[in-house]
Amino acid sequence: MMRTYSLTVLLWSCMLHTIHMMPSQKRTNKHSHSERITGLSENGGKTLHRTKRGWMWNQFFLLEEYTGPDTQYVGKLHTDQDKGDGNLKYILTGDGAGSLFIIDENTGDIHAAKKLDREEKSLYVLRAKAIDRKTGRQVEPESEFIIKIHDINDNEPKFAKDMYTASIPEMSGVGTSVIQVTATDADDANYGNSAKVVYSILQGQPYFSVDPETGIIKTALPDMSRENREQYQVVIQAKDMGGQMGGLSGTTTVNITLTDVNNNPPRFPQSTYHFSSHESAPPGTPLGRIKANDPDVGENAEIEYSISNGDGSDMFDIITDKDTQEGIITVKKHLDFENKMLYTLRVEATNTHPDPRFLQLGPFKDTALVKISVEDIDEPPVFSRPWYLIEVDEDAKEGSIIGQVVAQDPDIAKNAIKYSVDRHTDLDRIFNIYSGNGSLFISKPLDREETPWHNITVIATEINNPKQSSQIPVFIRILDINDHAPEFAKYYETFVCENAKAGQLIQTVSAVDKDEPPRGHKFFFELVPEFAVHPNFSIVDNKDNTAGIMTRRNGYSRSKMSTYLLPIIIFDNDYPIQSSTGTLTIRVCACDSRGNMQSCNAEALLLPAGLSTGALVAILLCIVILLVLVVLFTALKRQRKKEPLIISKDDVRDNIVTYNDEGGGEEDTQAFDIGTLRNPEAREESKMRRDVIPETIFQIRRTAPLWENIDIQDFIHRRLKENDLDPAAPPYDSLATYAYEGNDSIANSLSSLESLTTEGNQDYEYLSDWGPRFKKLADMYGGEDSDRD
Repeated sequence: MMRTYSLTVLLWSCMLHTIHMMPSQKRTNKHSHSERITGLSENGGKTLHRTKRGWMWNQFFLLEEYTGPDTQYVGKLHTDQDKGDGNLKYILTGDGAGSLFIIDENTGDIHAAKKLDREEKSLYVLRAKAIDRKTGRQVEPESEFIIKIHDINDNEPKFAKDMYTASIPEMSGVGTSVIQVTATDADDANYGNSAKVVYSILQGQPYFSVDPETGIIKTALPDMSRENREQYQVVIQAKDMGGQMGGLSGTTTVNITLTDVNNNPPRFPQSTYHFSSHESAPPGTPLGRIKANDPDVGENAEIEYSISNGDGSDMFDIITDKDTQEGIITVKKHLDFENKMLYTLRVEATNTHPDPRFLQLGPFKDTALVKISVEDIDEPPVFSRPWYLIEVDEDAKEGSIIGQVVAQDPDIAKNAIKYSVDRHTDLDRIFNIYSGNGSLFISKPLDREETPWHNITVIATEINNPKQSSQIPVFIRILDINDHAPEFAKYYETFVCENAKAGQLIQTVSAVDKDEPPRGHKFFFELVPEFAVHPNFSIVDNKDNTAGIMTRRNGYSRSKMSTYLLPIIIFDNDYPIQSSTGTLTIRVCACDSRGNMQSCNAEALLLPAGLSTGALVAILLCIVILLVLVVLFTALKRQRKKEPLIISKDDVRDNIVTYNDEGGGEEDTQAFDIGTLRNPEAREESKMRRDVIPETIFQIRRTAPLWENIDIQDFIHRRLKENDLDPAAPPYDSLATYAYEGNDSIANSLSSLESLTTEGNQDYEYLSDWGPRFKKLADMYGGEDSDRD
């Protein structure tokens, strides 16, 4: 039969009481009963018995953070099979076996090889067994036991944040919650007070307090004002061991900000403000700024300015600058120094977002007095009206006064004023004005039918300061008078049929009149007295400004009278009555039975002499051909070559002399004197060149006189040589054309081209002896106050 073994694990601890290694009251019944099994074996039929056994493992505690010189003794494994001969071997497996926990395999003593930390691992599960060294068989079944690390207060409380930020409205009541801070302790909360944390305030009193158990920070003083102090720093301490002495602690900082509420009304720093404005300041001109101070911030400091009362409330206005919270006083209406020199306003500043909780503190507004003085400036004259309307009859005489404009200096000095008409508005100078009193009068006749309205501008200017002036429009309406006679409305082409009957209407005439009577036109028609009883035609007034022409007999003959002239008098009904005589031309025409005109006498006369359409086209074509020929002839005549100047080789007068190198241009006209070629007797005189600056260092070149029988060719060679050797001659050729005009004049030359470089030796008195034809020249050159003086 199998022997019954029991494994007894003994935990020996000499420090059981000193280091508080205590067994737990809870025991684990590993084997609560024994079971006996009886049976036959296969080889001998022996009965097997399992002996009932049992033991209970205790839960053991081991202190953490052991700092002794030796290893910490945990306990001892022992079995009753151990005879002390070293035949058994104890083996430990499980959490930390061999590293944290080592066992003496001979004695079964267990030691902690390292310092243990409960916060890292608080429970270790180990398994122990004993085997026979010789056979290698277990003498006891493997058993499991637990080693629990016993906590010590080795961790201080720690807050979740090193620094907290919180805010609370100012003026909050006592006990208002601000923020909750929480600290945790890593020690075992189930053992002792190592993890029991208590909160306290180290900094921030007496303004704030903290709940010792919950860590809620609350206000401790009433009515804390942001304007007095906005930022607070509170230091909170968390201490374990229930706050007792020797406990560990940790701290955190809480920055608390008081937020603003509208608990302060606006206040003006001064009770009275003074501003000034020129009387010419236009509406909208800013005069100055005022500001009421409000210690609050944000929308709680927003202010609205208004004028509550004062004698200048209708002359000035105030607007609020939203960016600076200032009130800007502006001009509302035009100012007048002469009318009022000082205005007083009462300005009110009001909070736009009052807080109802603090209305009991007083009205959230303030008032200030604003005084505005008006400064005088030199103003331009002011007319009595913004514009003038003058009506004048068109038959008004020249020089008649038609109206008056009045202006005055608004300043205290009351400077005198003169009036004038802006001629840009009266280019025809029809009107004028007396500068002293502003009376307008007519300078030229008026004609309503030509210009019914005249719009002129009158200028008023201060005499002492012409820069001060003003303008006013004057509208002049020309009133109509009956100065035009009525006349036919148009030209009437009237005809009467040869077969017309007496009393037949052949034409209706109407009249027009350039005048515009106030009651409208009314015209009357009648025949001239000489034709009052006309044998052929009569006129009937229709009383509607028209008249009808009626026949008085039956039948008319073109052969006897082809055209009738009927003079008609047209009257109007205005005063004075105007009338005119219009002659109506009536042609006698052939008509069909229905009265439709077929032909008239004038047309019949033209038909024999008339031309057909083909004949007219032929005549126009001939005219076009003649015009083309004239144009061609003119063009050919212009393009015809001119007759050469040199017909004979012997005729060398007025020829062009050409050189191969470049000439001096058209300014060089002194190269040759062809006039001398034509008149060898011409007396040569000194002449200055016009293409170079005269200089006194060069002597005027004089050539030897030419005699009557000098050879022309020799003359040209001599002239060429002189020009080649002349140092004052330009290095280029030029073209000079001369024409012989006869013998020398007794007047000599009047040109200054041949004069000397100075004019002091010139005497022009002889020009006065040449007669009236030279009087103008004598006055120009012989007078004492000539241009050179």
